Amino acid sequence: MGKVKTPKRAGGAGTGPYDRKPAAKGASNTNIFKFDKDFGQHILKNPGISDAIVEKAFLKPTDVVLEVGPGTGNITVRALEKAKKVIAVELDPRMGAEVTKRVQGTPLAKKLEVILGDVIKMPELPPCDALISNTPYQISSPLIFKMLAMKNPPRVAVLMFQREFAKRLVAKPGDALYSRLSVNVNFWATCKHIMKVGKQNFKPPPKVESDVVRIEPLVLIGSARPNIAFEEFDGLLRIAFNRKNKTLRASFAPKEILSLCERNYKVYCTLNNIPIDDSLADTLPDDTMDVDDDADQNDDDEDDEDMPEFFKDATDPSAGHDTKTPSRNPKSKVALVVRAKINKVLAETELADKRSRQCDQNDFLRLLLAFHKEGIHFS
Repeated sequence: MGKVKTPKRAGGAGTGPYDRKPAAKGASNTNIFKFDKDFGQHILKNPGISDAIVEKAFLKPTDVVLEVGPGTGNITVRALEKAKKVIAVELDPRMGAEVTKRVQGTPLAKKLEVILGDVIKMPELPPCDALISNTPYQISSPLIFKMLAMKNPPRVAVLMFQREFAKRLVAKPGDALYSRLSVNVNFWATCKHIMKVGKQNFKPPPKVESDVVRIEPLVLIGSARPNIAFEEFDGLLRIAFNRKNKTLRASFAPKEILSLCERNYKVYCTLNNIPIDDSLADTLPDDTMDVDDDADQNDDDEDDEDMPEFFKDATDPSAGHDTKTPSRNPKSKVALVVRAKINKVLAETELADKRSRQCDQNDFLRLLLAFHKEGIHFS
């Protein structure tokens, strides 16, 4: 009696992302392995765009290039031809093996170093002169700020992002996509849009269009790096862009914001042995910080991505925080002092009735300096 024939499973016994994809009936299987969407694997297949990304980095023969997410190496091999060395950081071991195999046996192999791991979890980025990447969308923002936080950041970064994210990077005051991200990144670097990249240029195609952006840290283009704490500046922006279409007076009006400022003011006074002058509380009108702005009522449907974490926690019943803190007592002298100080700062800077989406970096710097003079901090 003959053996019963059983169909063989393509690529072995497993069914995970590391298995080979079975070929469709009547078609040859040209994929080496199944792409993993969790890793943001969308391979750039257009050689013209790969060439343009490397060209816009203006690489020198002495440059060390860091590439995040090399994939199958379409950009990598072009960078290797122009630079002294390419350090490729890859999360997927299959891709690391693929890009290594691509240059194996060629002179370029000696110039390539592959590091397997999560670039965001690395203590710091490897020293480099240029950064290039077909960036996985989910690490776009962390990668930028990790680069800008380097003691010696690269001379230039040419990065591919989701189109809306790229537009946020290059947005100017008054633009629809002007946001906290726009202010933060352009405070530490200059950003320039390079090109649009359609989804058909990737395999597999993503659901959104992409853009390439060139970023140059200020410290390396003749401008001094701003001498302020990033946490302080970003803390102020979190409040200001909580609802970017509101006036700054309205942005500082919520009880959660006032409570935060009050706590920070108490800590500042305690650490610096400064007595709290509660005489300012007597100068505060009853309606101070009250807001009646018709335009502000249109913000209910706005994206909450820039909402401060403390505000989210305070309004989320599942957060488990007790929102009834002493600082929320409207009769507290310190609370009234802080409200008076905020009102004073907004009046002196003449920014009370200005909306965050209309403010530039100098406006936010003036605001931060004025708050610091009054002992109010945001980190």
